[in-house]
Amino acid sequence: MQPFEKLGAFYLGQEYDLAKAKRLDRLIMYDARDLTTHAVCVGMTGSGKTGLCVDLLEEAAIDSVPAIMIDPKGDLTNLLLTFPELRPEDFEPWVNVDDARRKGMSVGEYAQYIADTWRKGLDDWGQGHDRIRMLKESADFRIYTPGSDAGLPVSILASLAAPALRWDKEQELLREQIQGTVSALLGLAGIEADPLQSREHILLSHIFEHFWRQSQDLDLTGLISAIQSPPVRKVGVFDVDTFFPEKERFGLAMSLNNIVAAPSFETWLQGEPLDVSNLLYTPDGKPRHSIFYIAHLSDAERMFFVTLLLEQIVTWVRQQSGTTSLRALLYFDEVFGFFPPVAEPPSKRPLLTLLKQARAFGFGVVLTTQNPVDLDYKGLTNAGTWFIGKLQTERDKMRVLEGLESASAEAGGALDRRELDRTISALRSRIFLLHNVHEDHPVIFHTRWAMSYLRGPLTRTQVRELMAETQAEAAPDAPRPTVRRDVEAAVPRAPDGYTGAAPSLSPDVSQVFLPLRVTRKRAVSQVAKELGKSVKPTETTLIYEPSLLALGSVDFVDRKHKVDDSKDVGLLIQPGDLRPAVSWEDADPLELDVEDLQEESEPEALFGAVPSELSTASKLKALAKEFGNYLYDEERLNLYHNPTLKLYSEPGELEKEFKIRVQQAVREGRDAEVDKLRDKYQKKLDRLETRLAREERELTEDRAQYGARKREELLSAGETVVAMLGVFGRRTSRGLSTAARKRRLTTKARADIVESEEEIERLEAEIEEMRLEMKEEAEAIADRWADAAEEIETYAVKPRRRDVQVEL
Repeated sequence: MQPFEKLGAFYLGQEYDLAKAKRLDRLIMYDARDLTTHAVCVGMTGSGKTGLCVDLLEEAAIDSVPAIMIDPKGDLTNLLLTFPELRPEDFEPWVNVDDARRKGMSVGEYAQYIADTWRKGLDDWGQGHDRIRMLKESADFRIYTPGSDAGLPVSILASLAAPALRWDKEQELLREQIQGTVSALLGLAGIEADPLQSREHILLSHIFEHFWRQSQDLDLTGLISAIQSPPVRKVGVFDVDTFFPEKERFGLAMSLNNIVAAPSFETWLQGEPLDVSNLLYTPDGKPRHSIFYIAHLSDAERMFFVTLLLEQIVTWVRQQSGTTSLRALLYFDEVFGFFPPVAEPPSKRPLLTLLKQARAFGFGVVLTTQNPVDLDYKGLTNAGTWFIGKLQTERDKMRVLEGLESASAEAGGALDRRELDRTISALRSRIFLLHNVHEDHPVIFHTRWAMSYLRGPLTRTQVRELMAETQAEAAPDAPRPTVRRDVEAAVPRAPDGYTGAAPSLSPDVSQVFLPLRVTRKRAVSQVAKELGKSVKPTETTLIYEPSLLALGSVDFVDRKHKVDDSKDVGLLIQPGDLRPAVSWEDADPLELDVEDLQEESEPEALFGAVPSELSTASKLKALAKEFGNYLYDEERLNLYHNPTLKLYSEPGELEKEFKIRVQQAVREGRDAEVDKLRDKYQKKLDRLETRLAREERELTEDRAQYGARKREELLSAGETVVAMLGVFGRRTSRGLSTAARKRRLTTKARADIVESEEEIERLEAEIEEMRLEMKEEAEAIADRWADAAEEIETYAVKPRRRDVQVEL
């Protein structure tokens, strides 16, 4: 395993010495959990900002962190251009023909050149085929194109549906979501509306609140109808017609109707709904990276869609449990215009809500821009990480420094503005300043080579080609016509076995009627479709056929696992299926609520004869006992279970949802155990590094001492030689003694150097061995937790006899 494959750490590059213009050996391993306090990346065109952020998203995918990406320019589509084998033919369909022409190459030659460049670049940063393959397999990458079918289309209808939040607990949040949704809708209609002053905004907000309070979904057609006939009588102290006269409301309804009537708007209503859970995870719980390509949209359409998406994310985040680990990411590639310092576009409030509140839920937000002047830096005081690249103007630099000061002050720290000013001014392409409030000081680093092929924004045609296979998988099967036999085409007179009077049963036998599910006209149409020819009956009659309705309620109680749930069972058994014995497992399920059953039949209907098996209470009592035995023997509440984590699914929780919860628990458990491991080793490493620093200081002193002794020895030897020549006479004997002593001191000084060097070498080896030991233990922890994530079993809760209730 490469040294940068650390748990929960993103490999972004290497530290860089600006003065010497060289990379240092120290890797930039960014702690993924620091993204829960959000990040901002600023840099001009050519600064390497896109490459850095692609690096970050690649690392998130490898670490199984799902992400939603808003891509106004189309650069993030490059995340799907990953080629583990790095063959020229892999790159050839995606290279820029104009770039090849400028280099005087054919497309094939240029593809070979790019493949060689990418192989060399990746090798230079210690990345190979296996790491690209790991990236490709770690997450499901998708490109969504709202308002277009080039990529995966997305439907906005779910964005107008009532959120799954309680009004008694989340009233403020729900009203904020209504405000954002209404502002986005009016903006799409070309109406600039102040939420506090605009009649249009106030009326629509009241309409949304009316329906959402009753958990009723809205669509644009229903909204237009509600504008013309409002479900509320008063707005404030005025009746609705005084507040907003009917004729003027018609104008608002027409403005919204023009949107719905436009043929191009049809695409907005097709495709996957804006379901955040599905955008972050596949049906089997695999992390997903969902890219929303919006380069083709107008400014109004962008604001409309981004606001709806952000509102859905806010709602989803508030439904999650708290965590300190990174759960998921929102990445906004160019936030210019969506988070301005003064104006209040609809997108700003949900973004601000995420920056303030998402941290507690482990949801990180990363915002990038090449226009630092147009950011609301007061709102960005919640951002704990700043990636700063080369900037275009002095004004840009001043605004970034102001933002850094605010963020540092919010975190309780301080920064050297003058030093940062000099550093930012010296930045070059792919060289960034990393300011992280979780670290002691800023770091200059050089970004690593991206594994994805950074060819620049893709066109819609290229996006269509990339998503062709996924589109085919996502396309629903053509619906097959089905016919419900609730209503039959009747003949002028009652057929044999039927009567115009409802059956007369014993008072002990309950009799109910199924409600109509289709109109008579619709029933005739469905029969015609089934027969494949036109049907023109002269008369239609409703016919009731007798059936046994078995209703049961089963309680599932498991105190040990804190399970207390119930299930209602409704089965319809046709008279012909009562002999010789009822096959309960083959009975038709009741596809409606019990509350929908009617005590009276529809008028002018015919009724089939009730067989004797269903007409007396004694016979029904025997069937009821059979039904109760069947429910006791067959009904089980199946829960998903992870034995290692001792986690059980909630009743009704989907397997996908349970897997996502398990993955989050694994990430939290892994992070906590690795933190404990690092703390244990760090204490030992600190002691060793203290000793190493002391030995290095002693070595420096020993070398200085040795140099001084050596000079003294040479001087003493010189004096002795002169004395032996008779210059100093009787001092010759004393000089020889001094020279010998100097020699001994020099030898000892040299021995001290050797001893210090050996001790330093031993300490360095011990430190390296300890780090390797820590790394191996951390990898073992990761493997153990990864194995735990795969342990999904089924646990069946069986009912007790007294917990089964039946009624026939």
